[in-house]
Amino acid sequence: MSATLRRLTILAAVLLLTLLLIPALHAAAPGAPSGSPESVLLAAANRDRVANGLPSLQWDNALAAAARKHALRMVQANTLSHQFPGEPALQDRAMQLGARFSMIAENVAEGPTVMGLHTQWMNSPPHRANLLDPQLNAVGMAVMQSGNILFAVQDFSAAVPQLSLEEQETQVATQIVANGLREVSISPDARKTCELGRGWSVQKPASVARFEAADLTRLPGEIEHTIQSGKYHSAAVGACNADVTSGFARFRVAILLY
Repeated sequence: MSATLRRLTILAAVLLLTLLLIPALHAAAPGAPSGSPESVLLAAANRDRVANGLPSLQWDNALAAAARKHALRMVQANTLSHQFPGEPALQDRAMQLGARFSMIAENVAEGPTVMGLHTQWMNSPPHRANLLDPQLNAVGMAVMQSGNILFAVQDFSAAVPQLSLEEQETQVATQIVANGLREVSISPDARKTCELGRGWSVQKPASVARFEAADLTRLPGEIEHTIQSGKYHSAAVGACNADVTSGFARFRVAILLY
């Protein structure tokens, strides 16, 4: 494939990725089950976020499953806790159920009414901070009843999208083009360089930029500055699998500059 055709392929893929990326961000249902206590709490949370100039939280099925398991433990123990003896930490139980995130937080509460739970959280500074955190964009909730008392869990995250290596590379190539470097390719050499961790594969580039991030919609500032310096005329991009520990997901990318 010629370099010109390769660049056109990248630009076409950029348009497709733009259309697909937003729904790919959350492997989730549109919202909590209609008419459920969870849907009432989700609507209340999003009303307060919108009133404070923040985007709405998106429902995440994996977080909801984690919240349900923890809410059941609270009902069984008849008490509030963020972690019971023998229970995995929040990030681990969310990861085990399929959530991908760069940040995670939790609210728990008990009370006689659904809206009373929301009022409790909004009147408590640390719980309110979670509800109105601009960096958190996904939530799963669970409400379980024990007698006349409701036990509730809200698990929040800064969700990380599920992207293939090719999708990661295309998105980074888009950002490089946006920063003024027009000759950009997706290269097996760059992918091998990413896997190496240090040095480079095959042809020696003028410079290698490596980074890990949970968000590929913007390049790190130092890399943006390097690309905009005018020292380089082309780039090759390669992504590889990043180590994931304790549920916190990141992307790993290498950029070869020539």
